Amino acid sequence: TEERVKQFQYITTFSPSGVSGVAELGVMDSDEEYLYDCDSGNESSGDDVGLDFDIEGDAESGSSKYRDTEDYPYEVLSTEDITRHMIDCIKEVNSVVNIPVTTTRILLNHFKWDKEKLMERFYDGDQEKLFSEAHVVSPFKATSKSPKVLVKTSNGMEECEICFLNMPSAMMTGIECGHRFCTSCWTEYLTTKIIDEGMGQTISCAAHSCSILVDDHTVMRLIVDPKVKLKYQHLITKSFVECNRLLRWCPYPDCNYAIKVQYPDARPVMCKCRNVFCFNCGENWHDPVKCHLLRRWIKKCDDDSETSNWIAANTKECPKCKVTIEKDGGCNHMVCKNQSCKADFCWVCLGPWEPHGSSWYSCNRYDEDEAKQARDAQEKSRAALQRYLFYCNRYMNHMQSLKFEHKLYASVKEKMEEMQQHNMSWIEVQFLKKAVDILCECRQTLMFTYVFAYYLRKNNQSVIFEDNQKDVESATETLSEYLERDITQENLADIKQKVQDKYRYCDQRRRKLLEHVHEGYEKDWWEYSEP
Repeated sequence: TEERVKQFQYITTFSPSGVSGVAELGVMDSDEEYLYDCDSGNESSGDDVGLDFDIEGDAESGSSKYRDTEDYPYEVLSTEDITRHMIDCIKEVNSVVNIPVTTTRILLNHFKWDKEKLMERFYDGDQEKLFSEAHVVSPFKATSKSPKVLVKTSNGMEECEICFLNMPSAMMTGIECGHRFCTSCWTEYLTTKIIDEGMGQTISCAAHSCSILVDDHTVMRLIVDPKVKLKYQHLITKSFVECNRLLRWCPYPDCNYAIKVQYPDARPVMCKCRNVFCFNCGENWHDPVKCHLLRRWIKKCDDDSETSNWIAANTKECPKCKVTIEKDGGCNHMVCKNQSCKADFCWVCLGPWEPHGSSWYSCNRYDEDEAKQARDAQEKSRAALQRYLFYCNRYMNHMQSLKFEHKLYASVKEKMEEMQQHNMSWIEVQFLKKAVDILCECRQTLMFTYVFAYYLRKNNQSVIFEDNQKDVESATETLSEYLERDITQENLADIKQKVQDKYRYCDQRRRKLLEHVHEGYEKDWWEYSEP
């Protein structure tokens, strides 16, 4: 952990007076970084599952670069790389404004690391208001470092207003606002703020009602535990990335890399952990569905909207008191169990029971407007539920299958080794890995086509889309079946030919499906419903 903290020494080691106090950053591990091909990305949108095979690419020094077929360049940044970007940003601003580096960092965070906005406010003539809003003491105003709340005795001792112990002045620490406390109390206060409350950028002075922020230099000097230092540095780095529209953390669990782009867009990016995700929304890459539709779908799956649909489709409200009732018997004569209501009504038409006479098990009032409206509302809810379940089931089925396909890599690797023992070269058995790659790509594409289809309104182009979807789905299932067959010496040649033919067809049809959808985006073919 100590080595990790040493490696992460960055802006917090700046001297308060300027950039000259910057310590050298630790050198990042010499991991090779690659130029990835976006079509090699295979990951599940359900559980994030890493692949066991290396992705081919050209090694290069520095940050890993990626370009898809439409030339979308980006960099994969380590924590050290992010720190360098922070330092560069601070240096750039500080070279103009000429204020303490820690103050510059706090001001940049206040403006969400928007350098232009900070510069504009800094030179608009009201700097005192700017510093006040950012909760820092103006570096241009002479401030008394002598605290008003502490008692200094003649023997050089000071009383800490937190623990009320008399301490030597050398054991007391103050910040720009003038408040001073003992080192032990400062350390405990800062540790609580960082570890328990997760605060990094906005830790205020420990004095009551003082809103001045504690600078980075002071925090790093007072914190002793390397783990707390590392957490503090992580919180500052995290805030820097989250505030920057050109940066995004990789969403894969426990991954500490971020992606830096030249301009934000809904494009696939691949992290060094090989997780492929959409830079715009941070979800797993979801072509062909747009980000806003995917957000609606995820929200719909997460909330209770479909529970409400089920209730609407399978229950009715008492026409008098509106209590929800579920029918549990065959008789259509309903008596509300609400003690303050006890209404008698017909389950079929929801009308009063008295006019029904002896029609105990049937209702001849189907055409009444009020009853018809009630039935129509229930039918709409039932139809909406059935439609949602149709698309949701297929979406979930492909997600589940995708998880199984990722596990298929292990068995395919064994088959490849076994086939090499039957006088086949390493190159000759690579068709199996290629087949699983394409199978996973098809599964993921199909999964998100059902989200797209759920919101899509019917027209001539949507019929073509559904035909393409059906074709890809059928071919994908056939390819999956081929890959799960046992391979013997006798059927090896036949299986190889079938697998190669089928994965080429799957890949071709998947690309055609996506091309058709993207052509529709360009030509405004698609209209969306509001289910």
